[in-house]
Amino acid sequence: MKNGKWKLGLTTQIFLGLILGVLFGHLFPALAVDLKPIGDMFIRMIKMIVVPLIFSSLIMGIAGTGDFKKLGRLGLKSIIWFEAATTLALVVGLTVVNVFEPGQGLQITATDAAAVTAASKKSIDMSHMLINIVPTNVVDAAARGDMLQIIMFSVFFGVAAAAVGSKGEPVVKVAVSIAEVMFQFTSYVMRLAPIGVFALIGFTVGKFGLGMLVPLAKLIGSLYFALIVFVLLVLTIASLLIRVNFFHLLRALKEPLLIAFSTASSEAALPVAMTKLEKFGVPKHIVTFVLPTGYTFNLDGSTLYSALAVVFIAQVYNIDFPLTTQLLMVLTLMLSTKGIAAVPGASLIVIAGTAAAFGLPVEGIAIILGVDRILDMARTACNLIGNCIASVVVARWEHELPDEQLAVAYAQQYDD
Repeated sequence: MKNGKWKLGLTTQIFLGLILGVLFGHLFPALAVDLKPIGDMFIRMIKMIVVPLIFSSLIMGIAGTGDFKKLGRLGLKSIIWFEAATTLALVVGLTVVNVFEPGQGLQITATDAAAVTAASKKSIDMSHMLINIVPTNVVDAAARGDMLQIIMFSVFFGVAAAAVGSKGEPVVKVAVSIAEVMFQFTSYVMRLAPIGVFALIGFTVGKFGLGMLVPLAKLIGSLYFALIVFVLLVLTIASLLIRVNFFHLLRALKEPLLIAFSTASSEAALPVAMTKLEKFGVPKHIVTFVLPTGYTFNLDGSTLYSALAVVFIAQVYNIDFPLTTQLLMVLTLMLSTKGIAAVPGASLIVIAGTAAAFGLPVEGIAIILGVDRILDMARTACNLIGNCIASVVVARWEHELPDEQLAVAYAQQYDD
């Protein structure tokens, strides 16, 4: 309540947009489907912020620090945490799918065969992906939104700007100005978030209907349960290791989490998440390095989902898939889920390739296509949480997020 009048915060507005979108899509499906262009416009507005923001922020952080050994430490510590979190995600996914067996007793029905055929013909060549980390044309990489190539170029550019000393200062100042402008740009776009969320959720419910949830409710419930267990485990482990109250962090991230969940787009939540992490006290150079890198290498929710979905397909077709084979599958997924964020339909391709490699019917993917949007919402939110936790962990590991700053951040959560 402000000046005698009630004022809804942005988080509340987004949540209302989510609820109203579900109701509108259920009651007026034909009209709700026509809302898709509005939702797409909102996603595109967010995506046009990401490239200049990442580019300018990385240059500002690296050149401003000028400590190349520190950059190497950040990369190594980030990778160590990413691998630990990814392994935990795979273990949780396997455990839940084996305990609850969501694929047992499911009736196979006719589904989108074209999408399955397209997915089965695609594959992810790891050597080709490794080569493609290095861009031949940074403008082309920016146009395609290839995050890993943009990060690679920005890191080298920032290092070079720092190396030339005073001659590079004008470039760094421009980068600082661009970053600040893009953060302000983000705040303007976010005012439209409730409308964008309403349109996207309305379209999803209007097109697929709430009835699609019933036959695959066990799969949806299993994934959501697994993701919640994973997040709680990661929060507990991180809290014990670095002594941070992550309840306050989740409270600070409520807006980007709602954006990630409702839009099922990691990019849509990235600029807001970066702003919130900086307000929480994580240094800018850590946020701008760890978060974008994590979006490529630390897809905890997507990794967990891939493991769960492959075993789910085996259960649907009553194919014996022993634990030893599942562990081999885990090793495969630890490699195949890295660096695929920029690949359209990446999770589908990974699941198709893994299923085919272990002799499972690729057609099984078609069973989950109808509810993939609902599943994608949860795993996208989990991806965001995992990368935000990684940023805080690395900051504490580097001794750049002291207890005094955390105390201030905790207090701010109650002031907001």
